Amino acid sequence: MRYLWPNAIRLAANIQNLSTDSPQKGIILMLGAAFFFSLTSAISKWLGQEFHIVQLVFFRNIVGVVFVLTSIWRRPRKQQGGKLGLLIFRGVVGTLSLYMLFYAIQTLGLGRASTYQYTYPIFLALFSWLLIGETLNSREWLAIFIGFSGILFVFRPDLSISLRDNALGLGNALLTAVSYLSIRQLGAVYDTRAIILSFMLSGILMPIVSMLIGTYYPVEHLDFLIGTFRWPDHLIQWAGFLALGLTALMGQKMLTQSFTYDKAGRVAAIGYSNILFSVLIGFLMGEAFPSVFTLFGMALIVGGGIMISLAKKKTLTEEHVEGQPE
Repeated sequence: MRYLWPNAIRLAANIQNLSTDSPQKGIILMLGAAFFFSLTSAISKWLGQEFHIVQLVFFRNIVGVVFVLTSIWRRPRKQQGGKLGLLIFRGVVGTLSLYMLFYAIQTLGLGRASTYQYTYPIFLALFSWLLIGETLNSREWLAIFIGFSGILFVFRPDLSISLRDNALGLGNALLTAVSYLSIRQLGAVYDTRAIILSFMLSGILMPIVSMLIGTYYPVEHLDFLIGTFRWPDHLIQWAGFLALGLTALMGQKMLTQSFTYDKAGRVAAIGYSNILFSVLIGFLMGEAFPSVFTLFGMALIVGGGIMISLAKKKTLTEEHVEGQPE
């Protein structure tokens, strides 16, 4: 983990230095977000051995909110606003999704939890079509299908895992799709930092309520939602919580920015790369080495991402020539 962190910092700096007009920036931002979120998941798996997942959600956001508030204070920007309800909704749904993700990481492992999470672009593409009228051409649908086929190879049903744990993993994907779709709508009227802040504030307030309930009225069958607080005992644990927040902040910023560059379904398909990162990092942390079926699935996922990338480049070039934003 200590070798990945310096490289992660350099990666973030290089991505942010890309030209705003770069046709591939949306893709690269999503790839960067996938990498940093996989690091966040790995850190949460490590910390989750000692601390409840609700506390992880709390620290993940309380670290990031300091940086976001500082940025807003230093560089205030007038907000068009008008969608406060949607802004709050995005924060609440995003926090619930994070609860389920951290729980799935602990019960299912990094690779399987990530696989479940990244079924969300299927839901996202469907919601984009049903709710806001976005269209995807045949090549893009084929790429998404190839990516999803790869996920099926990575994921293999295991009857030793409870139906409840599997359902919570899929629940995270569904809520993630709803949350990301709202980002697409909010990006037109709110600064990126305001969107991130709404999520982080929800990710602080909701865990506080969860931990208060867990302290006085513990509910065993809601252990993914209700927990208790425990102070870290060692400096390395404090450092882990700091890294949890910083990697999440970098990933969240890149993710939010990526959706402002292109169609929701198309950019989201690139997020499949999170599975590769998570499986590899999981192996470094002692999880089972991917089987042949898993490796084949990973290849399909990468292939789908390349197809999406080529289709995106062509579309953005045409838009630039016509001078018409999408």
